[in-house]
Amino acid sequence: MDESPGLRERKKAATRLALHDAALRLAIDQGLDRVTIEAIADAANVSRRTFSNYFSSKEEAIFHGDTMRLRRMLELIREQPTDEQPWTVLTRAALRLTEESYLDADTEWLAHRRQLRGHPGLAAHQVAAYATVEREVAAELARRLGGDDAALRSRVLAATFLATVRVAVQGWIEHPEQPLLDAVRAALAAAAPAPTRPTDLAADPAP
Repeated sequence: MDESPGLRERKKAATRLALHDAALRLAIDQGLDRVTIEAIADAANVSRRTFSNYFSSKEEAIFHGDTMRLRRMLELIREQPTDEQPWTVLTRAALRLTEESYLDADTEWLAHRRQLRGHPGLAAHQVAAYATVEREVAAELARRLGGDDAALRSRVLAATFLATVRVAVQGWIEHPEQPLLDAVRAALAAAAPAPTRPTDLAADPAP
């Protein structure tokens, strides 16, 4: 009997997660530079070819959890009412994602994140992943914003928002004494754009 599309997708998601878990575990135990794709595939009980069907590199496999959180962030933004202020929409989505993804993080998880953070291969992949999501967040904001400068404003807001969330999470990983939810909320409040009147921008600078 043929598998239903839903069952096939669940199996694919389970395989992808197994490869991510194996890659993360091996990178922590052996160091990222020593980990091979073959070792990850063996640890997940799949073939090298199967690995290549899901990920293009070991760095992508390790970053999969972060990628999924970024995709979930985009979903939460799209679910927000279209008549609210953009920064309110972004803040609500970030706080919801924090509650869903990070509140159960334990000290072992934090230690692992500290160990892998800053590796050149992962840093490059992180930049690429954030750039992709940033474009999609900007496109969603542009759809909500009006005016001739909507494209520019949306790109600035998206870049500021994602950088703020990233800095808040990284700061919490280094100093987890403060609850992450509070750290994210405080960072977003500090980065919130101030209301600007059109006349302020049009005025000539003071001599």
